[in-house]
Amino acid sequence: MRRPLFIIFLTVFVNLIGFGIIIPLLPFYAETFGASPFAIGLLFAVYSFCQLVASPALGEFSDRWGRRPILVYSLLGSVLSFVMLALAHTMLMLFIARIIDGLSGGNISTARAYIADITEPQDRAKAYGLLGAAFGLGFILGPALGGIFGLISYTAPIWVAAALTLVATVIAWLWLPETVHRGQAAGRSALRVLPELLMRPGLRVLLGANLLYWTAFAIYQTTFALFGEMRFHFDLTETGYFLAGFGLIGVIVQVTMIGPIVKRFSERWVLIIGLFCGALGMAAATWTYSVWWFAVTLIPAALGVGLCNPALLSMLSRAASADEQGRVQGASSALSSLGRTIGPVWGNGALERFSEATAYESAALILVLAAVFAYIYRPFSEPSRDVATPVGR
Repeated sequence: MRRPLFIIFLTVFVNLIGFGIIIPLLPFYAETFGASPFAIGLLFAVYSFCQLVASPALGEFSDRWGRRPILVYSLLGSVLSFVMLALAHTMLMLFIARIIDGLSGGNISTARAYIADITEPQDRAKAYGLLGAAFGLGFILGPALGGIFGLISYTAPIWVAAALTLVATVIAWLWLPETVHRGQAAGRSALRVLPELLMRPGLRVLLGANLLYWTAFAIYQTTFALFGEMRFHFDLTETGYFLAGFGLIGVIVQVTMIGPIVKRFSERWVLIIGLFCGALGMAAATWTYSVWWFAVTLIPAALGVGLCNPALLSMLSRAASADEQGRVQGASSALSSLGRTIGPVWGNGALERFSEATAYESAALILVLAAVFAYIYRPFSEPSRDVATPVGR
């Protein structure tokens, strides 16, 4: 199990370095084409909307045909998208590039299902913590590399992202073993069975929390560069370094803390605590005009993300049977994509129409609502683990 887990970690890690380069760069790059904050929000949203359309089907196909070919296809789509971004001369080309990336963007949901295939239920929170660490490491090196290569030009980091994603594709093609036999899965798309999944009481609440969480995080992530530019006059390099610090905190949490915390407390309570930490960090960011205090607000925000991601993913995997992991993860990714479609449009629109603080205030409120969903959740399909182990026992 260790070798496949390491290979999927390495694949996702290298891919997310490329993705991490693009996140802080895209707002500044789009501004050179005359894009408004709302148009920048649409650039982020169209990618996620296309994922909303494609990811459930990709999850189903990964059940039927195997994880590996779908993962390779998704990575190749990202390479093509990055090349088009670097060669773009109009906003239309930027949108087409984002659409292509979104339609092929099933790599993360496929990786989640792959981990569910090769781990036992009690080990999945830790395994998803490693996947979260890949996110964190990608968002350390990615934004930092974006800031460094951005000193050359805005297109230089994009070419670096394309090259790194191509490396991830080669890793997945050559060394990632398959886990699913062709023909194993049922033939219905996850999008079509989403109403059926939502009929299950536990999944309904959990998927609702998932939607709210990703809506809030998308607001925070896609307005980060413009928030820093408007309030602190950050450029690409400074934005990249701050996001790298955010990623570093997330890695520390997910590598060193998530396993022991989940063993002492239930995943449900870890999720609730993480959501409140994230809300605190986002709300506190709206109150400060000091760069140093803004840096401090990254700590609870990153702590929240570090706790929420593996706990939420593990809870979703436990709510699905072995032969529907791809379908449930695909449905989860579809709702995540819906959140990442709503979040940028609302967040960047609110930033343009009202103020940069409005976006973060709304994100904090949404996280509090997600915490309410997590609080009322009960794992209806399995014995309850929701009673925390008392400290010191």
